[in-house]
Amino acid sequence: MRSDALSKASVKSVIASLDEQERGTPMPSTADKGLIDKPSHHSVEQTVEKLKNILQSKGVALFALIDHSGEAEKVGMKMRPTKLLIFGSPKAGTPLMLAAPSIAIDLPLKILIWEDENGKVWVTYNSPEFLRERHGLPQDLMQNVRVIEALATQAAE
Repeated sequence: MRSDALSKASVKSVIASLDEQERGTPMPSTADKGLIDKPSHHSVEQTVEKLKNILQSKGVALFALIDHSGEAEKVGMKMRPTKLLIFGSPKAGTPLMLAAPSIAIDLPLKILIWEDENGKVWVTYNSPEFLRERHGLPQDLMQNVRVIEALATQAAE
């Protein structure tokens, strides 16, 4: 009996979680998934432009800008503004990949800029510590991935 009650409660919890996801409610915390969310003081477009300008001023290559919401619109689906910037520097990334080849799956670095159901804009990126643990990065190369924290903070200000 007890396991049936737990199973029913678990199923209800999963269904409630799926319902929240369908409504577009962000998960309560992404920190346990290795992601950091920072609130932005600007719209998605303004935050994207700000980050692009910061990258350009620092000589960091912007490899791609993926407009997820724009692509959704092309197929007749509605999605709140959501854009992914993929950027990096071979000078910073190559030593990381030489030390820990698996980091190549997470490079180039990425920042997601998105709007939640309340109109709040967020800047989301992989936690440098998560990447260190995931790939066994040496401490002396961590500045090569920690730069993402400063970039995200500057873009969100």
